This record gives sequence, C-alpha cells and structure tokens, in this order.
Amino acid sequence: MNPVTEDRAPEPLTEYAHRLTRRVRAFDRRHPLLWDLHITGFWVTAALIDYAGGGWRHNAHNLDVPGWLLLTLSLGLSTPLLWRRTHPRAALAAMALFALANAWTGAALQAALLQLALVYHIALRRALRNLWWATALVIAPVLVSVARHGEGTWDQQLGSQLMSITVAALIGITVRTRRNYTEALEDRARRLETERDQQAQLATAAERARIAREMHDIIGHNLSVITGLADGGRYAAAKSPERAAQALDAIATTSRQALTELRRLLDVMREDEQNQADLTPQPGLTDLDQLLDGVRSAGLPVHTTTHGSPTVPPGRQLTVYRVIQEALTNTLKHAGPGATAQIELSYEDKGAVTVTITDTGNAGRADAPPPDGRGLPGMRERTALYGGTLEAGPRPHPEQGWRVRLHLPEENPQ
Repeated sequence: MNPVTEDRAPEPLTEYAHRLTRRVRAFDRRHPLLWDLHITGFWVTAALIDYAGGGWRHNAHNLDVPGWLLLTLSLGLSTPLLWRRTHPRAALAAMALFALANAWTGAALQAALLQLALVYHIALRRALRNLWWATALVIAPVLVSVARHGEGTWDQQLGSQLMSITVAALIGITVRTRRNYTEALEDRARRLETERDQQAQLATAAERARIAREMHDIIGHNLSVITGLADGGRYAAAKSPERAAQALDAIATTSRQALTELRRLLDVMREDEQNQADLTPQPGLTDLDQLLDGVRSAGLPVHTTTHGSPTVPPGRQLTVYRVIQEALTNTLKHAGPGATAQIELSYEDKGAVTVTITDTGNAGRADAPPPDGRGLPGMRERTALYGGTLEAGPRPHPEQGWRVRLHLPEENPQ
C-alpha cells in the first residue's frame, strides 16, 4: 500500500463523526418539528428529574416551595424550548415570567439556565440589537434573587450571569458568521456554475454561427461555380463536345475541392482526439488566383487590380478571401448572363487593406442577395472582428451592377 495514501486518508473516527453530523443535519432539515420535539423532550425530562429527585434543594433559597409550583416552574422553564428556532424572542419572554417567579420564590431551579439557549438562538437567527433586551430579561431574575434573598454580592451574581450570556451570544454569532460564510460560498459556487453554463452556451452558439458561416462560404460558392459550369457545358454539348468535357472536368475538380474543404471543417468538429483534423491552413490571399480561375471557368470574367504589397496577417487574409468569394458567388447567382466583375485591392501599412468588388449585372435585379440570407451577415461579422467596415449595394446611377467595398483599418498594437 502506498504510504502517501495512508497519510492522506482521513481517520476513521473523524470520517464517522462527519458522516453522522451530515445525517443529523439532513434529518433536521427534513423533519424540523420532530427534531425540536426530541430536544425539548430531553430538557423537559431533565427539569422534571431535577424537581422529582430533589436536586433543586441543593441550590434553593427556600425549601418550602409547594410541589405544584415547582412542577409549573419546571415546565414553564423548559417547554418554551420547542419554539426556540421559530420564535426565540417570544419563547424567551414567556420563559422570563417563570424565571422571575423562580427567583422570587427562592426555588432557584437549574432549568432557568435554559434561557441561555434562547439567547444563543436570538444571536443566531435575529438581529443583534435584540440581544440588549434579551440580556435585560435574563439578568432581571438575578437582580430579584439578590434583592430578595441577599445571597452573594451584586458583582458576583451579575458578573457570572453576564459572562454566561456573553458566551452564549458569542457562540451564536460565531455559528451565524460561519453559516453565512458557507451560504455565501455556496451561492457564489452556484452563480459561477450558472455563469459557466451561460458562457458555454454562448460559446456553443458562436461556434455554430462560425461553422454555419464557413459552410455557407464553402458550399455556396462552389455550388454556384458548379451551376455555372453545368449551364455552360449544356450549351456547349451540342456545338463543342470538347468544351463540354472541359466543363465536366471543371465540375469534378470544383466538387472535389468543396468536399475537401467541407471534410476539413467537419474534422474540426469531431470530438475524437485520436482522429486529428486536417492541418491544411485556411485560404488566404495566395489562394485568390485559384478562386478566380474557378469563377472564370464558370463563365464570369474577372479582372483584378492590385495596389501595394500584401502584408496582411492570416486572419485578415481569410476575411478578405471570404468577402471576395461571397461577392463573386452573389454575382454568379444574381448578375445574369454577360456580366463581368472587377476586383481592386489596395494594401496599406500595418495590415490595412481596402477591397472593392464590382460587377456589371442588372442594377435593379430583383433576385439580389436576400436580407435574411447568411452571405451579407457573414461578411459583416467577419469584418466586425477587425473593426472594419463593409458596404454592399447597387452601384450609383447611371452605372449598372453591384458593389461590395471592404475596408480593414490598421492593426492596433497591444
């Protein structure tokens, strides 16, 4: 057996005590009245034993107290304990009447000490200002006893009683403080757990939105290219079988590329750690030529103009790539036959870049990108990640077509 394990293992007696305490507290929470009846019954029995057995005579100032009065006082000083948790102030006030009678008659029953239990519960469950009048109620019988029977000095009697009240109050305050601290920790743990669940839900929603955006960019663009190639191949089939075969080859190539990108995206979503995702980097500015070749093969002439040298970080490159891809996809879908596209890229210092994509399609086309689609919102979300701006809409009259303008500002140094 590992000696370290033996040193760290709890002692059997301590573990048993903790388990027993938890069980008692759980029983008390489930059956508070039954537990109160047990505690009250124990002290009532103790008070009756003190009365019946004559133990009270050892401390009494008057041995001629009638038996019926002793019985009444014993019950009056112990029975109110039943309400010590629910109504401790009322129980102490009721007990104080019997304590005054106990002091006046000189019986000096030990059950009067049970008032300290109510002082403890007042300190535990009520506002601390209640301790002032509770102290007055407990001290009053002592003053009556000293004044009437004259045994002991004032300072001895009051000092002893004040010390007992102070100890009972301090124990109640200590337990109350510890209980409040424990409840605060439990509440904090619950709030942290709730916040953790909320953060997880937000992260899940954000990840779903990101995946939906990526799938829209990948599948939407490639399907648009495939559609254009299929339409061109159908027209070329009758006149130029060779062109039709080239269109079919291009469709196959584009389909494979789409499947590869989709497979890479789905691999990232897999939870099996043993199956590592494809480590192919996300597309960037170096992949624009391949993207434009696919669009051109689908029948859309695209012209590019570049100003400056690209010094753009990979994350911004992906945003530029996806915006161009989505803009050209919309052109393929909605610009109509005979349209052309123009791309102008302007690279500035510190990662700033401006991209303008225009086409010559029908300016008032009714089949423009729908406002509830994922294309334009996806482009705006990507742009917002870097504090950029995105404008998309028809070109100003008299020009025809559609324009998308992306601007990513300079990187902010951290």
